Amino acid sequence: MTKRTKTTVLKESFLDRETPMDRTSRVVRKMIDDEAEQRQLKLDRLRNARLEREANTPTKAVAGAKKKPSPKVGVKR
Repeated sequence: MTKRTKTTVLKESFLDRETPMDRTSRVVRKMIDDEAEQRQLKLDRLRNARLEREANTPTKAVAGAKKKPSPKVGVKR
């Protein structure tokens, strides 16, 4: 008689496979990371544009801001 080799029902290659849930999680995680990166790039671009605009805009000195007179209430006649 020959000696039988040990065989398993689940081969190692099957255990290393990616399950549908793992695949979905991986894809969703990648999508979220890509969106976060795009959002950060847009935020940086807008921030830089705002800072550049503020640096190039001359500031106006507000001297003696006029106060609006309050309406007269209960005026006697």
